[in-house]
Amino acid sequence: MPLRLIHSEPATPTHETITFKVTLRHVAPEVWRRIEVPSEYTFWDLHVAIQDAMGWHDTHLHQFRVEDRRTGVSARIGIPDPDPLEGRIADQPGWLVTLDAWLARSDVSVKYTYDFGDWWEHDVALESRGTRDPTISYPRCLAGERACPPEDCGGPPLYAEMLTAHENPGTEHARGVPGWADRDFDPAAFDVAEVTFDDPAVRLRRVWGK
Repeated sequence: MPLRLIHSEPATPTHETITFKVTLRHVAPEVWRRIEVPSEYTFWDLHVAIQDAMGWHDTHLHQFRVEDRRTGVSARIGIPDPDPLEGRIADQPGWLVTLDAWLARSDVSVKYTYDFGDWWEHDVALESRGTRDPTISYPRCLAGERACPPEDCGGPPLYAEMLTAHENPGTEHARGVPGWADRDFDPAAFDVAEVTFDDPAVRLRRVWGK
């Protein structure tokens, strides 16, 4: 059964922004980005901003897991499975859930997972709220460190092997990591000025052929 794309009216623009620090888990040295987004954003919009700021290609599924640690109320937000397993609660459509539906609560944990094969987990920490500057285009990336891993490199354990091979290219260990040691990849590279953001509405239409 094909997934039916549910359309929603865009939220009314506000004069506020939300700043997040997004940190890739289980990877050392730390890979992170600080992004500022409009407060009326949905979780789909935030997904696109995270993808673009981190440097992912958005070629795999994703999921947000949010939990109010004070009440224990939680949800999974992403792309609903059109045919979920019996007893499994389908993810809520990210394009229908606004950030403030959750982030207005007192003590909320947000985890973001990308690529259910490689399983890249990110901590998404709300750092501050601000006032929108009419001279600035949002979202924007404020800071960050290190390149995100290449797509489809096998997840954190194999990425650690890749980093070791990169640091020791002439060793026997590096020769045991097929292909990765010779890749044109600089794990320390990141330039905030090179980050560009796609329009999340355009991305949604492109992904679903609408």
